[in-house]
Amino acid sequence: MAEHTIKAFDQEMDKLRGLIAEMGGRAESAIEKAMLSLQRHDKALAAEVVADDKRIDAIEAEVEKLAIEIIALRAPMANDLRDVIAALKIVGVVERIGDYAKNIAKRVPLIAANQRTQEPIALLPSMGQVATEMVQDALNAFAARDADLAVAVVERDTVVDDFYNSVFRTLVTFMVENPKTISECAHLLFIAKNIERIGDHATNVAEMVYYAATGQTLPDRERGGAQSQED
Repeated sequence: MAEHTIKAFDQEMDKLRGLIAEMGGRAESAIEKAMLSLQRHDKALAAEVVADDKRIDAIEAEVEKLAIEIIALRAPMANDLRDVIAALKIVGVVERIGDYAKNIAKRVPLIAANQRTQEPIALLPSMGQVATEMVQDALNAFAARDADLAVAVVERDTVVDDFYNSVFRTLVTFMVENPKTISECAHLLFIAKNIERIGDHATNVAEMVYYAATGQTLPDRERGGAQSQED
């Protein structure tokens, strides 16, 4: 590419990364606010998470438009093309992460503000924190083209899975011992599953980053990313 074309491409890629960084930051904030609204039973904060999701959707549309324009006008090749394709895929995954945070927030008004389910609720913030950190690190890996950080994110997915299994067992036991909490615990199980899916999608992002940076898929992960994209 001519020098001016290369400069224009670099500027457009910087804008693309900036939009994804903003989108990722909003998704991370949505997760944190959703978990905080659950802990405090703060319906107003939960409603804020739901409303703010519209901005995440708007950024997704902007990124998709810019990425398609870059491909059409700049005809990037090799590493550059992998970066653009990764950005195009990653933005869809981040949008889903925002949706999971919104789903969590929507459950907050359905859980009664009483002491019956405080013990199970206390298990979820740590799980949410790990998932949020995975999202943050996956997006940092994308911004820096850091394959090693991407690998670290993928490896951390088992921590979220272990959390989910522990929460699931705890909630089932709690429902058996406290039948009056079955409805609320069902909502909490839904929330735990959404956090687990956030971890899966952070892993998807990390896998895409690794491929964009190295041109190779992670060993033994060829099917994992595709499976995780089902919902």
